Amino acid sequence: MKVTSVADPILPLCQRLLPSRIAGLSLGLLKATALELAILAGHVLLYPSGIVQERRGPACPLPAPGGSAAQQLPVEAKPPVVLLHGFIDNRSVFVLLRRSLAQHGRQRMESLNYSPLTCDIRTAAELLGRHIEEICERTGSKRVDVVGHSLGGLIARYYVQRLGGDLRVRTLVTLGTPHAGTRVAPLANAHPIVRQMRPGSELIEELSRPAPGCRTYFVSFWSDLDHLMDPLESACVEHPDLKAENVRVSGIGHLALPVHPAVASGIRQALDTARPGDPSTGHSGGLTVA
Repeated sequence: MKVTSVADPILPLCQRLLPSRIAGLSLGLLKATALELAILAGHVLLYPSGIVQERRGPACPLPAPGGSAAQQLPVEAKPPVVLLHGFIDNRSVFVLLRRSLAQHGRQRMESLNYSPLTCDIRTAAELLGRHIEEICERTGSKRVDVVGHSLGGLIARYYVQRLGGDLRVRTLVTLGTPHAGTRVAPLANAHPIVRQMRPGSELIEELSRPAPGCRTYFVSFWSDLDHLMDPLESACVEHPDLKAENVRVSGIGHLALPVHPAVASGIRQALDTARPGDPSTGHSGGLTVA
């Protein structure tokens, strides 16, 4: 595992304009905040395009550009990818990630929109389970990979750990997910799902219970500038029964996790890493993000 670092083209200019002490303390936060605001503005524009549930894809993987039927055979080793958005969001958050995955050979991807009126993570996890069963039946795949941003990762983890979803989910990648609960924005406690995401909630306690034999491999990306994680390390998977890798991302905030190209590269590595029981016999090394 390698800590992610984000290129900083404005750093030399800021260092010239600001005193060194101030620059050293605040440049990273200022840069991350500016990026978060830019991403938020772009996402507001894209949000309407993701309100409607996407149309179902074909049962068979799409052919790679310029590929022949024989060249499509190795694609069978790559499970479909299910993308699950965060709280008060929709599938439009994954526009750039989908493009990145598609450009690197992932032709079977689907997003699940759950209602913003959803008030229970358990109910959303049951919906996810039905959605994944339908994907497996339609595509002929026995397992899928899941990428969940924020609350989406917690929904997917509940499905895997408490509803038997480890039979279907090969790899679960989470992005800024409050695995241990977060204390941010106390005024938001009026919403029942926010209460479920608090440290010590009944649901968080459920996820801390033993999970012997869980088959899913977890990769959790967490940021040192994530303003929605309190404490920051709550976005790490810490459980004695779960096979997990926690990847620290430096210099970007919560909204940038499903958007930034360096994180997308890390997600691709996580999904392309061979796991025990995979049909292919190839082996990939440990996860690195540059």
